[in-house]
Amino acid sequence: MRSETIFALASGRGRTAVAVLRLSGPGAGPALTALTGRAPPPDRVATLAALRNPATGDLLDRALVLWFPAPRSQTGEDVAEFHLHGGRAVIDGVVEVLSGLSGLRLAEPGEFTRRAFENGKLDLTEAEAIADLVDAETAAQRRQALRQHGGELGRLYERWRQRLVRLLAHLEALIDFHDEDLPETLDGSARSDLTALIGDLSCHLEDGRRGERLRDGLSVAIIGPPNAGKSSLLNALARRDVAIVSAQSGTTRDVIEVHLDLGGYPVILADTAGLRLSSDEIESEGIRRAQARAAQADIKIAVFDGGQWPHIDAATQNLVDADTAVVVSKADCHGLTGLAIEGRPALSLSVKTGAGLPELLDLLTLMAGQRLDTSARPALTRLRHRTALDECLACLRRAERAPLPELVAEDIRLAARALGRITGRVAVDEVLDVIFRDFCIGK
Repeated sequence: MRSETIFALASGRGRTAVAVLRLSGPGAGPALTALTGRAPPPDRVATLAALRNPATGDLLDRALVLWFPAPRSQTGEDVAEFHLHGGRAVIDGVVEVLSGLSGLRLAEPGEFTRRAFENGKLDLTEAEAIADLVDAETAAQRRQALRQHGGELGRLYERWRQRLVRLLAHLEALIDFHDEDLPETLDGSARSDLTALIGDLSCHLEDGRRGERLRDGLSVAIIGPPNAGKSSLLNALARRDVAIVSAQSGTTRDVIEVHLDLGGYPVILADTAGLRLSSDEIESEGIRRAQARAAQADIKIAVFDGGQWPHIDAATQNLVDADTAVVVSKADCHGLTGLAIEGRPALSLSVKTGAGLPELLDLLTLMAGQRLDTSARPALTRLRHRTALDECLACLRRAERAPLPELVAEDIRLAARALGRITGRVAVDEVLDVIFRDFCIGK
């Protein structure tokens, strides 16, 4: 248990109706008593109290106070909360008094969550999910963060790690206690379990990075020839003037990005330079960046100039594939319907009248949902997880080919350690525990 007590504002800064100031550590109870002049209230019961400066007796605020004694608290330590009026003078006054109390200091970023992890209240995946919840901007991001914070991802990795620990224990028994009465099929059973785990991990890793994409945002690039209406479409989808719209070709010379909530999915929508041959050095660089963005994008919106129909821009046509939503612009001028390009249906769209925009949004939402769906099973959300899982899988594949039980056991030990790094739970004595529980050695 740490000797220092930390405190910080747990609610947002600025003028609010209520501000929550939280303390954690052995000094939380004495600090609550110092400001209220009485013992902490009953556990988890909001109690109205007058907060005073213990040095001067000046009234700081009339607030609700709550008391969460260890270990049944968010951090596993004694925790106190002051629910204050949200004015700056009130908050500053209470913070100043707390800062003057012995053993208390302002918390560093993430320190409450770190203490919760160190005291076994959270694993590392759950701790990371708190940061994701705070940063969540869309419903899908919120759902993913809540699932992870609920321990879904951590439980999956812990189940795999326990399987590895059991497998390692059986192999260690085979190596160290070969003269005992052990099951004859132990070696074959261990290799079968190893193969099954390799399949589970491989399937989990081959997820198209959907969890990471959901955290960071799906990349959508608007591509097409000059003056096809790309910038107008960006402005229409963003519902504000993000890009300059001009009849002059080559107006957009760099990638312009805007973040959108598309049916609950986070999207980074990018307008790009018109695709054409150009002798202008700056425009040529913009076109090169447009092509690079198109190659990297999760989804492309290919905009063809309806005013030039039936002429189709070849450079844009070459970029149409299964990840492309095809649009023919300026429908208010041509009124074309039932169009198709590269075998894909083309939406006839007018930014001026709004015709086709709802259909395009529905299509983009469908495409985003197909790429970001996390309902089936827990999704990888961070590169840290993927790196550790890649290392774990490499160890298991090496173990599968190892000729000796000792080499198999060593690789499985390394694999279990890699998995344990994801959740932060790595125990050294578990192997012996399983050996003696399962095989009753020395009985």
